[in-house]
Amino acid sequence: MYVCWSVKGGSGTTVVAAALSLLLSRTHPTVLVDLCGDAPAALGLPEPSGPGVLDWMSSSTSGADALWRLAVPARDAMRVLPAGTSAGHTPAHRWSALGDALSTHSDSVVVDAGVGSPPDGLLPEFATSLLVVRPCYLSVRRAVATMARPTGIVLVTEPGRALGARDVERAIGAPVVAEVPYDPAVARSVDAGLLATRLPGSIARPLRGAA
Repeated sequence: MYVCWSVKGGSGTTVVAAALSLLLSRTHPTVLVDLCGDAPAALGLPEPSGPGVLDWMSSSTSGADALWRLAVPARDAMRVLPAGTSAGHTPAHRWSALGDALSTHSDSVVVDAGVGSPPDGLLPEFATSLLVVRPCYLSVRRAVATMARPTGIVLVTEPGRALGARDVERAIGAPVVAEVPYDPAVARSVDAGLLATRLPGSIARPLRGAA
């Protein structure tokens, strides 16, 4: 189980989570859990119109079986658990229920947790917490200030930055498990709705080490 998150918007968390899911699905059935609502668009899929994981969490009685029935096919051995339409308050205990449901499923699971520290209940002890961050002083500063500590960092590198992987590791206190170079080809693939069928090597190659 992998939980991808960031401390600032625009870091590339959704694309990293989608790409990681696609890579994992090549060898094992995989579910991408979309807590932000952007995963279908990033993968070039039709926008789901039915309920999703946020609707499931808003109910105090729905069990794990009901959660997995909400998943929709994405590609081959990959499914997406869409965010849904609920905008209501999520009780704290439902995050633990979600974490339990995800951690006991037989498929590989990747969670796009968006911006901010993932709720404690969403992170079972064996989950891999991946912070997606750019080598930007403001982003790293915000990551240091957060209470959550990732188990690994996916560093989206950019030319001309003063900070390198070693600097980011020392500041945040976690290893960089993948360095993904900024590549316009990735943005073009997302914009054309082709990420699921034409995953650029510039993001696939470094993420294999994190999978």
